[in-house]
Amino acid sequence: MKKNTMVLIGGFIIAGAIVFLLMAATPGSSGVELTMKQLLATQDQHKNDFVTVEGLLIEKSIQWDADKIQLKFDLKDKSGNMLHAEYHGVKPDNFTEGITVILKGSPTGNASFKAEDIQTRCPSKYEGKDVKDMPGYDPKTHKEALNVPTTPKK
Repeated sequence: MKKNTMVLIGGFIIAGAIVFLLMAATPGSSGVELTMKQLLATQDQHKNDFVTVEGLLIEKSIQWDADKIQLKFDLKDKSGNMLHAEYHGVKPDNFTEGITVILKGSPTGNASFKAEDIQTRCPSKYEGKDVKDMPGYDPKTHKEALNVPTTPKK
């Protein structure tokens, strides 16, 4: 074989190996994002898929076993659909009633889910108040404060 042909074949083999490793190392990129209603209707079809689903946490359902580092809880959506979830890992700090919980993992059937990753989201907790709604707000003082020179006057 010619030297150029061998280099070309070697390059294709290396490129193929890199693509294979990237696909194998990132299961989330080949996953499916579903609403809770969609997941509950098609959970048998998605048993082997990496699924992302979200819902509102029901605080009374939280069962935390610190010895086993195991968390069990229920989620609901706005339509009233319920999903039971299990997670082996550290319990998030802000795990309270009404927060949105994003689960990544796989359904196990019978409206239950085995989570590999949990994320919580509570944007209202971190949103600031609008300055104009604050008591004692004076637009003139605010404007003057914004126009303060950065270098001291001599």
